[in-house]
Amino acid sequence: MTDLFDLTDKVAIVTGSSRGIGRASAIELARHGARVVISSRKQEACDTVAAEINGQFGEGRAIAIAASISDKAQLEALVARTRDAFGRIDILVCNAASNPYYGPLAGIADDQFRKILDNNVLSNHWLIQLVAPEMRERKQGSIIIVSSIGGLRGSPTIGAYNVSKAADFQLARNYAVEYGPDGVRVNCIAPGLIKTDFARALWEDPEQIRRANQMVPLRRIGEPEEIAGAVVYLASRASAFMTGQAMVIDGGVTI
Repeated sequence: MTDLFDLTDKVAIVTGSSRGIGRASAIELARHGARVVISSRKQEACDTVAAEINGQFGEGRAIAIAASISDKAQLEALVARTRDAFGRIDILVCNAASNPYYGPLAGIADDQFRKILDNNVLSNHWLIQLVAPEMRERKQGSIIIVSSIGGLRGSPTIGAYNVSKAADFQLARNYAVEYGPDGVRVNCIAPGLIKTDFARALWEDPEQIRRANQMVPLRRIGEPEEIAGAVVYLASRASAFMTGQAMVIDGGVTI
């Protein structure tokens, strides 16, 4: 089974990879042989993760390229610099996202809603458009969007975020239809509650996390590494016949 997950000589861009799910995913992709591009808004944070990967798996296995997902020109530069450094892009992990508003959907301001849709949906569309041509030409490539179980249900506090994550499911389905004939696969991962900075206020509060865990069949919060394994699967030959799907990893909470 080891060969099915072998990513030797593959090149992966992982957005939002200076921490959390993105960082864990980049490390596991490198562990399985890939060369990885660490990207988030702050160069110093990216440098730290790239240095960690190079120290663990060998010099040159990771580079750091800061880019804001809200800026198309910066994403274009991210892709261009990746090609300059590694010559190709085989794997794209769209992990970065934002949520500047908490509260009822009825109260969200237009600019807040636009920011959520721009950062969580439009930026993924941009990146896919930037990397897909070479993948289609080679008749091979894997695009992975980190969505959320929020895209499967409503919420009184993160409704707009959930709308954007539901849109990511459809983005993957549509691109899977368009690019499938060229051998390019596009899938989503839908994590539940994971121990990241996004959920820090919850998991640092003993009473809140106790109540939350009571709703989860596995009775615990997830770890970033438990999502990273799915990223490796979707990036590798192990998932060669899977496209347009949403892989739910939530401890069973949505059942």
